Amino acid sequence: MRIPHFLTLAAALAVALPAASLRAHESAAEMADAAKVLLASLTDDQKAKMLYELTDAERENWHFIPKPFEGDGMRGGLTLKDMRPDQRHLAYALLSTALSHRGYTTALEIMSLEQVLWELENQAPKRDTLMYYLSIFGEPGSKAWGWRWEGHHLAQNFTVADGKVVAATPNFFASNPGEVRQGPRAGLRVLAGEEDVARRLVQSLDDAQKAKAVTGSAAPEDILTAAEKKVGPLGGEGIAYGDLNAEQQKNLKELMEVYIRRVKPDVAADELAAIEKTGLDKIVFAWLGGLQKGDPHYYRVQGPTFLLEYANTQNGANHVHAVWRDFEGDFGRDLLREHYQAHHRAE
Repeated sequence: MRIPHFLTLAAALAVALPAASLRAHESAAEMADAAKVLLASLTDDQKAKMLYELTDAERENWHFIPKPFEGDGMRGGLTLKDMRPDQRHLAYALLSTALSHRGYTTALEIMSLEQVLWELENQAPKRDTLMYYLSIFGEPGSKAWGWRWEGHHLAQNFTVADGKVVAATPNFFASNPGEVRQGPRAGLRVLAGEEDVARRLVQSLDDAQKAKAVTGSAAPEDILTAAEKKVGPLGGEGIAYGDLNAEQQKNLKELMEVYIRRVKPDVAADELAAIEKTGLDKIVFAWLGGLQKGDPHYYRVQGPTFLLEYANTQNGANHVHAVWRDFEGDFGRDLLREHYQAHHRAE
């Protein structure tokens, strides 16, 4: 992978943005403190697996599929399995500093579904609730650093600079099964909101609105952006926010909040404010596939700066992928570019 030029100069990361341009996040301080406590508990060998430079290519090497647990193609980072029980508690504590109560609960439930799949797939060795990987990029609490929690169906990426969480994307949640249909947890729908709120919106549209919003009768097999390192707008098809009535607009905002309020409230509030500042009327909702529960379906919510993308088509439309992307801000790219520019202005 080719790293953008502005990421190649580590010295640029030491240049702070003007203090007035950033408001500190309580979450950023909590992340740094939790990361430091975790690191203090690790052995040198464990640290060697977990720690990277912020500019390392591994920073953008993310994916949500099951990957080999050893050899070629394995994920980078330190797994929960390679931690002592006390260290796992500290790792979960770090994860909790990034996510809202609902987001944290959802993340734990997603990881727990690996046990359900292990049982459904005759004890498949690729299913393991402890094979989630934690990586830290840079020094926690420094001018700019980041970290990642990743494994099958869960990818959380955070960038922190000048006391502020400046990026919380790519942010990927998924659920297989979408609904647990047997066993003691039958009826569990980990990502129910992502499906139900969107379906309520599309079903509320009149015929003229549906003609705009429903752009195809067949849903794609998966989210179109997959695990690309950088993504852009997917096209302007769909119905614009301004073409919705007041109740539908409220519904669309609720759907956006389902995704963005997965992260801590202070971070989510800033993200939502930034989206609103770019113009709600520029946001477009598009749906492909059937409108009834159980039909394979796909939708996206797209604005000038962001994309929310969802697909539920696999395994008889009982396998959900849902991602939040930022066109310029994934992995903190926009902030790091400003660091780079500030460095050269200073020279």
